Parts: sequence; C-alpha cells; structure tokens
Amino acid sequence: MAKAKTVYRCSACGATCFQWMGRCPQCSEWNSLSEEQVASVKPRSGPLPVTVEPTPFAQIDICDIKRLKTGIGELDRVLGGGIVDGSLVLVGGDPGVGKSTLMLQMARCLAEGGSRVLYVSGEESARQIRMRGERLGVASADILIYPEVVLENIHSQTVEMRPDLVIVDSIQSVYSLEVDGTPGSVSQVRHAAGILMEIAKRLNIPVFVIGHVTKDGWIAGPRMLEHMVDTVIYFEGRDSGAFRVLRAVKNRFGPAGEIGVFEMAETGLAEVSDPSGMFIHGLGGEYSGS
Repeated sequence: MAKAKTVYRCSACGATCFQWMGRCPQCSEWNSLSEEQVASVKPRSGPLPVTVEPTPFAQIDICDIKRLKTGIGELDRVLGGGIVDGSLVLVGGDPGVGKSTLMLQMARCLAEGGSRVLYVSGEESARQIRMRGERLGVASADILIYPEVVLENIHSQTVEMRPDLVIVDSIQSVYSLEVDGTPGSVSQVRHAAGILMEIAKRLNIPVFVIGHVTKDGWIAGPRMLEHMVDTVIYFEGRDSGAFRVLRAVKNRFGPAGEIGVFEMAETGLAEVSDPSGMFIHGLGGEYSGS
C-alpha cells in the first residue's frame, strides 16, 4: 500500500499545496487550506459497460428531447419546465430546511406517474425514511430506498437497476474506497461528483444530489462542485416561519433566477400559488401602496 503524504487542499477551488498558507495561491481565498492525507489513487475496476459512439453535430436529433414532469409545479418551473434526461442537479440548503422532504415528495409524484426512483440515503436509515414517508403519503413500491454510503456500491446498483431517477442524500455522506480522505472532504466530494456525473451522462439517468450549506451560505465542499453540475438550486427560508423559497442560481436547461415558494405543513411541503399575496397579507394590516 502506498504511503500517504500530507498536502493542504483549498476548499474553494481544490488546489493543493505542500505547506500551509494563509491565502490560496490559485484562487486567492483566505484561510481556505486544510490538511489532508493523500495516497496514490487505486485503479478502478473498469468503465461503465456502455458504448457511446461519436455523433456528427448536424445529425444530433434534439426534437425528441422531453422533460419529465415532477408533479410539483413550483419545482418544475425552477428546473425550467421539468427534469432533463442525463442531468445532474445539486440541491443545497441549511440542515432541516426541507431538502429531503422535497426530494421524497418528488419521488412520490414520479412513482405515481410510473417512474422508478432509487433513493440513496447516507444519513437516515430505511425505517426513518419510511416514518417520514408515511406522513407525506408515500406508498409506492417504485421508490426503492437504498441506505448506502460507499460510492462503488451505489455505482454498481445504479448500473444494475437502471432506474428512471437517482436521488443521493447527501453528497457529504458518501465516500469512495479508491480515494483517501474522510466523507465530506474536498477529495471525496470531488471524486463523488465525477462518478455521479458519469452515471448521469453515460446512462442518461437524471441524478439529484443533496448538499449541505456552510455557515457562510455556500454548499459545503469544493467550489468546483457547483461548476460540474448542470443545475444548482438553493432551498431557503428556515428563518421565515413556515414558508420556503426554492431558487435556481444556475441552470443549463432553463433560466436562472426562477423561484418557487412552498409552505411547510403537517403533511409536507405545499405549493404557494400566490406568493405576492402571501407577502402582502404578512404585513399584518392595510398599508399604503399594498
């Protein structure tokens, strides 16, 4: 086994240095270097068993591109009209804001429409998800709960099952046996994002990845994570009572800046069809200009 060596990796850009510095020489971020033990990467077992041939640009057919409707209107609008096949979507937000609830409700709606969903849970057991799912009205057998954190097992299960959608909750909890470092470290998150992107693009399966947010409001892990994915949406509103705002900050398949509003209820997240009315009535009385 190769002897591990100590490097200092930037949490913003992923650059490595052999000694600690107060400022990253690559992206100029302050206090972003953290110590990490790195060894030589083990060889992979092999590429995905899928053959992809190069296609001339003029022969690429885009007329048959269809968006998969999630069954949640606010989420469909933020995504640009629905889920695009082979897309990699990153959903960020504070712990407890409702990211897992939103993903489980999306899985319920897709399963009711005939889609098969693989829900990979690295933070909750199958029983915990079942308890929350019963409150949300989840009862479909097409939602397959897979409590796993080893990336190679997730990869093999996805190749074998070929589901219509994969949800990974969360990227900070999974890790690869081929890369040294603890789950959530820069090297692990970067490697996991690369494998999940390979699954999405080569198998043409949309993948939703949940990511936690740091105290600074950024998704934990290297900043390049947001550059690798196709869509980045933030779920916000923990300090605004029962209301939650879903906001797209990056979208390769639709406009960025779209928002969706939800209200947290006992049975899960409910869509708010009139957000402007919500804010006006929240003033607590009649005000000039309203």
